[in-house]
Amino acid sequence: MQYQHLAEVYEKISKTSKRLEKTSLCAALLKSSSDSDLQYIIPLLQGKMFPDWNEAKIGVASKLVIKALSISSGNTANHIESLWKKIGDLGEVAAKVMENKKQSTLVETSLTIKKVFENIVKLSQTDGTGSVDLKMKLIAELLTSASALEAKYITRTVLEDLRVGVGDSSLRDAIAWAYLTQGITYDQEKNDLILPEGREKYNALIETVQHAYDVTNDYAIVAHTALKKGLTGIAHLELTIGNPIKVMLFPKAKDIPDAFSVVGNPAAFEYKYDGFRMQIHKLAEDNIIIFTRRLENVTKQFPEIKERVLQNIDAKNFVLDCEAVGYDPVTKKYLPFQKISQRIRRKYDIEKTAKDFPVELNIFDIIYCDGESLLKTPFKKRRQLLEKITKQKSLSLTLAKQITTTSPNEAKKFYDEALLAGNEGLMAKNLEGIYKPGARVGYGIKIKPIMESLDLVIVGAEWGTGKRAGWLTSFTIACLDEDGMLQDMGKVGTGVKEKEEEGVSFDQLTELLRPLITSELGKEVTVKPEIIIEVHYEEIQKSPTYSSGFALRFPRFIRLREDKSLDEISSLVFIEELYFKQRGR
Repeated sequence: MQYQHLAEVYEKISKTSKRLEKTSLCAALLKSSSDSDLQYIIPLLQGKMFPDWNEAKIGVASKLVIKALSISSGNTANHIESLWKKIGDLGEVAAKVMENKKQSTLVETSLTIKKVFENIVKLSQTDGTGSVDLKMKLIAELLTSASALEAKYITRTVLEDLRVGVGDSSLRDAIAWAYLTQGITYDQEKNDLILPEGREKYNALIETVQHAYDVTNDYAIVAHTALKKGLTGIAHLELTIGNPIKVMLFPKAKDIPDAFSVVGNPAAFEYKYDGFRMQIHKLAEDNIIIFTRRLENVTKQFPEIKERVLQNIDAKNFVLDCEAVGYDPVTKKYLPFQKISQRIRRKYDIEKTAKDFPVELNIFDIIYCDGESLLKTPFKKRRQLLEKITKQKSLSLTLAKQITTTSPNEAKKFYDEALLAGNEGLMAKNLEGIYKPGARVGYGIKIKPIMESLDLVIVGAEWGTGKRAGWLTSFTIACLDEDGMLQDMGKVGTGVKEKEEEGVSFDQLTELLRPLITSELGKEVTVKPEIIIEVHYEEIQKSPTYSSGFALRFPRFIRLREDKSLDEISSLVFIEELYFKQRGR
């Protein structure tokens, strides 16, 4: 397929705000694609070349793209940078300068999606001496052969800032429409679907596709399987040991009676630890891989966890769901997450850091064991299996502390005990519940004493003035809507410190955000949505100012959430629920 065709589809998708219309355009593209092209089209539609669990990154800065544009168009880098500051979108700048390019190649080359995909992937594989020049040549090669429209989307894709608006839910539904259904029609005038077989059957179909994605974390695999093997094929997709899956997520209960009403009676209650989630895969012998909930491989950062798991879990292969909790090496008291979060990013002095910030591994679920998936096995049986294969040792490796009860009073006593020990609260779990990756369903619920905070992503900021000059301040924060798109809901700066020893500082956040800047207009910058923060607030208010329709009253930065991925930030639906629950609304 020619890349020009994909660029035209991008343009159509970006010009509509209707999710169903976006989905219809994606479905038509998939339906017209050959099997061999799917492996390129799916990642290009998502604007990310690799599955979430793949550690490879494109890693190209705006300055390098400007140089490549200069080579390809004949414009000076200063002129291109000046246009960028004026327009604010380097993709639009690329379209403008390539439309009026002063030099042309001797041989015009028609770009294919394969060529674009392969060149961009090579950017992630280029390292060492001469790598900057080679990366620039790879980008310039594409831009030189590109039309203005193609240049716009090549630039955005290289910068990992596609701005088209194809969320996970749109791509999921598009796969179903393209390969798994017949007779479904999108009514553009009514912006609705015509479903010959009814809504219930359609919802079941979408749920099947969603499950396939949850266990593979790769829409390219799901699409290829749907095309080749249909509904039966994707229904039989299972997790592959070594490739992490999305962890199961839980909503918050109002109190213990509410928890019982959600998960049933009797219920299992477990300590809710203030640590970071670990998904641990044992493939064979001593081959252990440790993933965070963001699907990052952190095996090297936690050598002691690897050894403990090998020594204390009696199974040939498995996938564990755990929480690593930090504790003070002197007092043996649990520490809050922020105290040990630095271990996730640590690349040097790992042994010293492990000694200074030790962790206890608390295992609370198992989803694969000795060649068998346990996703559909009841929770009580999964727990029994853990008890059978685990050798426990306090402050080293242990199972999550648990009771099973029918008594609210007994659960309340256990809850108070958990808080006294320094934990966040309790998890209540349905004894018959299956493991549902990535879903907030009735299989478990959390009970915490504090008002529910929000996990939001930074999408913009302002350069500070006066004593804060040189720092990014006043951070624009966003939530996730039902279509997987980001919607802003205000700014936050309170709670960020001026000195790093007092907490997370403006300087620290600036260093994290500076490489993520995608555009600047005056003091305002936009950034790639990668830095997730926890925010407290006094109240959620309706607001016509922000695209979410809501704003936070007196928002306050609490901590970085390096353990969370973008698709785990607070949803607009959740925020709306909180809005109506507050103050008895």
